[in-house]
Amino acid sequence: MRILAPLLLIATTSARADGPVIEDAQARSTAQGWRFDVTMRHPDTGWDHYADGWEVLAPDGTRLGLRPLTHPHETEQPFTRSLSGIVIPDGITTVTLRARCSVDGWAGTTFTLPLPE
Repeated sequence: MRILAPLLLIATTSARADGPVIEDAQARSTAQGWRFDVTMRHPDTGWDHYADGWEVLAPDGTRLGLRPLTHPHETEQPFTRSLSGIVIPDGITTVTLRARCSVDGWAGTTFTLPLPE
């Protein structure tokens, strides 16, 4: 039993460490506001645990946009989803993107995206 306890602890820790990760993102200004295309990865297991959204944050932490994800993507990893019509206040040149999953909530890691001029 002494050998099993540490192995179980490692397995539990590893599973929790696999939060949603934003791997890439692009932004472009349009006549209707900014469009963001975000590529993310998460070990979705089905409706009980999946990446369920991402957000665009101003440098001061103000939410500028939220993209809910309404279903799991177990067989589509990584996957890209878009959000349009985001208003970026004048003077902001960089935004932060953060992903969320249905079980663990907001990821601790973020993705910094410089906005093209």
